Amino acid sequence: MPKVVFITIDGAQRVVDAHPGESVMAAAVRNGVPGIIGECGGSCSCATCHVYVDADFSAAVGGPTEMEDDLLELGAASERRDSSRLSCQIAMTESFDGLVVHIPEEQ
Repeated sequence: MPKVVFITIDGAQRVVDAHPGESVMAAAVRNGVPGIIGECGGSCSCATCHVYVDADFSAAVGGPTEMEDDLLELGAASERRDSSRLSCQIAMTESFDGLVVHIPEEQ
């Protein structure tokens, strides 16, 4: 089962198991990861699951869709970066095992 490493603003790490096909947001919520809210339940309509994908995984994970890009631009409470993604839009695969995402200061 692939793992996701969540890093908080203070540098604390939380490693959780994610089922293949499960979104990074769903894995975070299921495991009680602080800082990932997911108010919309993963329907790409709230931007409360904003993360910064670590540089080592950016190319593999890819960039945001047009709708995701709009939400990040207009709805994200924290700074938008090139590595910004909505974690509800990242589906885990075995090849993403060890994926590192940084949680912004606020959602």
